[in-house]
Amino acid sequence: MSIYIYGFGDGKADGDASKKDLLGGKGANLAEMAKLGLPVPAGFTISTECCTDYFKSGKQLPQSLYAEIDTAMAKIERSMKMKFGDPDNPLLVSCRSGARSSMPGMMETVLNVGLCSTTIPGLIKNTGNEWFVYDAYRRLIMMYSDVVMEKAEGIEPRDGMGIRIHLEIIMNELKNDLNYETDTDISALEMKTLCERFKRKIKETLGSEFPDNPRDQLMGSIGAVFKSWNGKRALSYRRIEHIPDDWGTAVNVQSMVFGNMGDKSATGVAFSRDPATGDNNFYGEWLPNAQGEDVVAGIRTPNPLNNTTKSSHNRHLPSLEEAMPGIYQELAQIRTTLEHHYSDMQDIEFTIQQGTLYMLQCRVGKRTGTAALNMAMDMFDEGIIDEITMVTRLNPKQLDEMLHPVVDPEAEKKTTPLAEGLPAGPGGAIGQIVFTSEDAVRWARTGKKVLLVRDETNPEDIEGMRAAVGILTARGGMTSHAALVARGWGKCCIVGAAAFKINPEQRKLVIGSKVFNEGDVLTLNGTRGLVYEGELMMKKATENSRFKAFMNVADRYRRLKVRTNADTPEDAARALEFGAEGIGLFRTEHMFYGADSARPLFLLRKMILSKSIDERRRALDELFPFVKQEIQATLAVMDEKPVTLRLLDPPLHEFVPQSLENQEELSRELCIDIDEIKKRSLDLTESNPMMGHRGVRLGITYPEISAMQIRAIFEASAELIIQGKNPLPEIMVPVTCNEKELLFVKNISEKVYQETLEKYKITAIPHQFGTMIEIPRAALKADRMAEHAEFFSFGTNDLTQMTFGFSRDDIGSFMNDYIDNAILDADPFETLDQDAVGRLIEISVALGQKTRPDIKLGICGEHGGDPASVEFCHRAGLTYVSCSPYRVPIARLAAAQAAIKEA
Repeated sequence: MSIYIYGFGDGKADGDASKKDLLGGKGANLAEMAKLGLPVPAGFTISTECCTDYFKSGKQLPQSLYAEIDTAMAKIERSMKMKFGDPDNPLLVSCRSGARSSMPGMMETVLNVGLCSTTIPGLIKNTGNEWFVYDAYRRLIMMYSDVVMEKAEGIEPRDGMGIRIHLEIIMNELKNDLNYETDTDISALEMKTLCERFKRKIKETLGSEFPDNPRDQLMGSIGAVFKSWNGKRALSYRRIEHIPDDWGTAVNVQSMVFGNMGDKSATGVAFSRDPATGDNNFYGEWLPNAQGEDVVAGIRTPNPLNNTTKSSHNRHLPSLEEAMPGIYQELAQIRTTLEHHYSDMQDIEFTIQQGTLYMLQCRVGKRTGTAALNMAMDMFDEGIIDEITMVTRLNPKQLDEMLHPVVDPEAEKKTTPLAEGLPAGPGGAIGQIVFTSEDAVRWARTGKKVLLVRDETNPEDIEGMRAAVGILTARGGMTSHAALVARGWGKCCIVGAAAFKINPEQRKLVIGSKVFNEGDVLTLNGTRGLVYEGELMMKKATENSRFKAFMNVADRYRRLKVRTNADTPEDAARALEFGAEGIGLFRTEHMFYGADSARPLFLLRKMILSKSIDERRRALDELFPFVKQEIQATLAVMDEKPVTLRLLDPPLHEFVPQSLENQEELSRELCIDIDEIKKRSLDLTESNPMMGHRGVRLGITYPEISAMQIRAIFEASAELIIQGKNPLPEIMVPVTCNEKELLFVKNISEKVYQETLEKYKITAIPHQFGTMIEIPRAALKADRMAEHAEFFSFGTNDLTQMTFGFSRDDIGSFMNDYIDNAILDADPFETLDQDAVGRLIEISVALGQKTRPDIKLGICGEHGGDPASVEFCHRAGLTYVSCSPYRVPIARLAAAQAAIKEA
């Protein structure tokens, strides 16, 4: 028979901090604090195993649990010298959740369990405080009716008016009628009357009586806390944080101590260091004559914990250090004990009951990225942690906060988002909305900050995207055009905001009943995917002076190299500042998107609309110097570092001219009428262009296109060598599915290579020839591919698309449903699917190394900046990962942590 209950109190405990999976974080830490001799009210933890069994048995508590509860409750009674349900000396308890991974505020709590008509008189007699007892009772009624009687029963209130709101209205009406400012102004008699009104409203609204039996209250609360594991908030939070559904929550039943027993009582929350900055200051808030929910609910302005951390909005309130200096010193000593014991910043909850301090919780505190960095380095300097712990202390994604401007979290707390999309580009942006690329460019030139709003973007929007401070699209996924470009630039971007209806002709944006016109201001939080009306405050991201020192330490531990995806000299230079060790993906087609792209884009269009080989070669000859110049500029910036140059990859229809002006220009240049231009453009249309005539297929049909690009690479390199530089180009052939395609292009490459050596009269150009593995067939034939490829670069965006059969541009319409229903744990375009896509990579690595043991292996999809995917790449034995410039530090830290974890 399973044992479900683990007790704690009186300096003893059945568990400890190592049993977090079984006891949840709260229960494990309560046990640990008890063993440390800290003042923890006695209680017991019902394990996460019981939660799992509860759901397996159709939401029925195990029969054996009841006897265990009786035994555990008897121990609490002996410790606290009170008895649960006793009319003369009643013990009250709380029921709180506690998952193994912190989920603050996502599950439920019930306080003051055990108060009823038979226990109220005894508690009044023992405390001599009738007001306190009825205040505790009304809190129990409010919480229990909300958590146990409504939410746990799956009752959906009409118009969002849950029972708790009804009860709050009654209480507020009473205060308004009597001109009371705070709850403490209500008299004991009025509080007693209020409780009776509450119970009548519960019967009227929910159809059942509030339970007047302590045992019924306890068992109802335990079941409700278990049920809250699958509540809407908890489910949503687990999806975001990728917490498994089968972990379950523990339930902590603990003796109540009261912070609302008068002026010598209080409740508070504190952090052993400042969670926003990392400063080594004891930081927190407290409320006199209150219970814990009052601090987090924002009903009253809390007092500062000490004088050091007073701010402008609470400077007039007495600190705990001033009001109760002895208690404060005791708490400060506990702070030091806990921080040194856990070797990390602690988030603690405490209650002061009539001058006696009690500890209700401790856990590792959440913190900003800047605070995490400062704390880790400070604690290392202080000797609290070692260097490896310092490196593993930061979540790699926290580095993102230090590299981009962000919307002020305090401003967000006070504002309701207009809509939510996918967080495609980090940071925040404020701007006036425009609906065309041309307007974005024109407005930006006059000094205005603009947000480009589109249904979706395409390459012709690139100038507007560059000019805008942020990008917002109604359609598209995390690897859509807008998302890929924005991340590469480190530009704020939200895609797939499906609630928006965009009418570019009328220059209007509609969300529900609200209409926004061109020029109206919105704020984007690209890190969270939230859109706000108007202008919210921003927090500038300034580079922490300790950041580089920290990253240098982390680099000593990693094996995996980190490159960047960069298409311009500017992107390459930025990536070098972030520590990139080369370029893993240079997209040759980018020169047709960015600044000064009008002429090369025109020549590309002229080439793809040519009908004869002579026309095509003339257009290629005109295009060649532009391609060579662009490649050479980036090779020069990355001198002595490898640069993987992908041959032209996108479907040609993306470059077809859409505007009449562009069509007329080509008509004149090619000496054909505009109808022929439209016809040739239509001929390039494909049913499924992502699987159509692109990549290597284009080079096989038109080998002169591949030859031109390869010649540009070799000649750009040759000229740099003559200048005394050391370029290291790597020619990458995309969209291959067998080794014969590679051999076809390799023969072209070798011919052009020899011609270049002869032209420049040099003996060698160091380079490598390889392929992008983005089709499952290529992964499964990697041994044959490696006969001709000196490196593989896994294009995980397309490999994911091909493996799942998901269109990466269209998943926004259904991916949330897959996540919400736990069909998939995560969006596979954000985090690499290790079960299938990862398996293909592992097979490809093994086959490739069998043919060519020294083969270079990397990934260049967006997964290269995702920490979980980086860890997989480390385990799979890849040589490097490549990601957008702003994700380089994230990948570096993730690679270091993967190596430490493996060791």
